[in-house]
Amino acid sequence: MTNIKIKKIFNKKNGIRAGFLALLILTVYLLSCILQVKSEHGINQVEGMYWQPENAIDVVAMGTSHVHCGVNTTLLWEKYGIASYDYSGAEQPLWMTYFYLKELYKYQTPKAVVVDVYAPARFKEDYQYDWIAENIYGMKFSLNKLEMLSVSAEPAKIPSYFPSFAVYHSRYDDLGKEDFDNFFWDWEKKESFKGFTPYWNVRPQQRPEIYEEGNDGLTEKSEKYLRKIISLTKKNNTRLVLMVTPYIITNEDMRAYNKIAEIAGEEGITFINYCEYFDEIGLDFEKDFNDESHLNYWGSCKFTDFLGGFLDCDDAIPDRRGEEGYESWDDNVQMIYDKLESYENGTLEKLEY
Repeated sequence: MTNIKIKKIFNKKNGIRAGFLALLILTVYLLSCILQVKSEHGINQVEGMYWQPENAIDVVAMGTSHVHCGVNTTLLWEKYGIASYDYSGAEQPLWMTYFYLKELYKYQTPKAVVVDVYAPARFKEDYQYDWIAENIYGMKFSLNKLEMLSVSAEPAKIPSYFPSFAVYHSRYDDLGKEDFDNFFWDWEKKESFKGFTPYWNVRPQQRPEIYEEGNDGLTEKSEKYLRKIISLTKKNNTRLVLMVTPYIITNEDMRAYNKIAEIAGEEGITFINYCEYFDEIGLDFEKDFNDESHLNYWGSCKFTDFLGGFLDCDDAIPDRRGEEGYESWDDNVQMIYDKLESYENGTLEKLEY
């Protein structure tokens, strides 16, 4: 057999091997896209960040579900031209917010970071498992993710959340239509998602009264990571705004917020408790809440308009409307209006917390 024939045989075999390898990789990718856990309580928010145009987000809102149900990215764009993103997860503790922020800086250079501080006021445990998966599954594998896991879960419980694909196999019976709209060719839809997931229920609430002056409600771990967040934003020359989004606040919560206000003062950081501005925002306790902890869509419009007016005073935050590369924010407006139309037509499947 000549050398030429031998080379042809080996080239043919190598081509077959390469073809099988490519097919295997494609199959694994498609299965992963279909089976991976999806959720608008945090997983979609962190996964969606990777699809955003690089260095396009000017304002990122971070923290708990108070952010992705209350900070209306559509209104910030449509009225103020602010290119924003809700990069948050249900009951997200400050240590996870810190590692989210580190992840964000790999892809974005925001002008301002707005951090909701509800979690450290309400949840005091060093390991908070109720919604931890929502804050893990969407993040790409990296040393940063491993470091986040190491401070968020006890060693014996880490295998329950990592590696993420280890939990996919149990989802075969739970697959729905949305699981088959999750491929790279759906990139425009992914890019137009800005994290905002409005709630549509209307549940009247009793207006809270605030009188607590104590300041001993912040745990040592929460304070440690709050200061790390402050340090990281200063290192990256990013304006940091700490805030409390409107909800039915308790006086026990205020014990943490009073301490956070002290820390913010020490560090020269803005802290705004929007529960002290119910009247200025114009919130209606009969119509603007989804539940005692979350604004509904209409409440988010009022609150975000008030927040947008504050952010709009910052000359470092530009009006991006009409700029090339920001078309996905226009698409986000249409996405939310489509949901509003579905609600009005009675065909919207409401998101529950």
